[in-house]
Parts: sequence; C-alpha cells; structure tokens
Amino acid sequence: MTDTVLLVEDELFIALDLQATIEGEGFHVDGPYTTLAEAQEAIARHQAKFAAAVLDVRLADATVFPAADQLDAAGVPIIFHSGHVDEGEMRRRYPAATVCPKPSPPVELAAALRRSARRDGGRMRAAG
Repeated sequence: MTDTVLLVEDELFIALDLQATIEGEGFHVDGPYTTLAEAQEAIARHQAKFAAAVLDVRLADATVFPAADQLDAAGVPIIFHSGHVDEGEMRRRYPAATVCPKPSPPVELAAALRRSARRDGGRMRAAG
C-alpha cells in the first residue's frame, strides 16, 4: 500500500499549490514532474504504485496521455488538472478518471483525492 501521489505539472506555482493541497490531505508527493519523460521514469521507478496521480494534460515536451495510459492500465486513480481537456473525450478514454479543470479551488482537488483514495482501497492516511 502507498500514500504517495504522483504529481505531473509543468507550471511551477500551480505545482506548488497542488503539492500543498495534496500534502494537506495527508499524502506524500512524488514530483512535481514537468515532462512526459520524467513522469514515465517515475512511473517505472515506482512500478506504477501510487495512491493517485494528478496530471496536467499539456506538458513541456508532450501531452501526458502515454503516462496516463500506463497509470490507467495499472489501476491508479487519475485526476486530470488542466485547462486543456475535452471532458467528453476524457470520460470516453478514462471513464474512472476525475477532471478538475484549471483553475479549480483546492477544496475540489482535495475532494477528488479523498474519493480516489476510497476507490483505491482506503489508502489515504488521516490528515491532521
């Protein structure tokens, strides 16, 4: 079991805000990673064992979809946090994923993390 959330976001200040929100919910953060290549290296290093993944769609070097495909295949709950998503397409491609469009309030991401942790066997530690 893990309480680590993969964070893939290429905008520094947004990444710092997301990290604070994730840690505030009692998780550890692996990242933030700014490129698809970095994200895929982290997925391989951790053998795709994460409590959840918070992913921006457009990264510095590519879209995040190849990494999202790996995470989805491994059963990792995905939260897309992006201003560049077609929610309909996301629902078709990743039916179990949560979409939090940018900008979204921290409480929305926190709620999505809690839902994902419940879906993933209650791996979330108590925040506090």
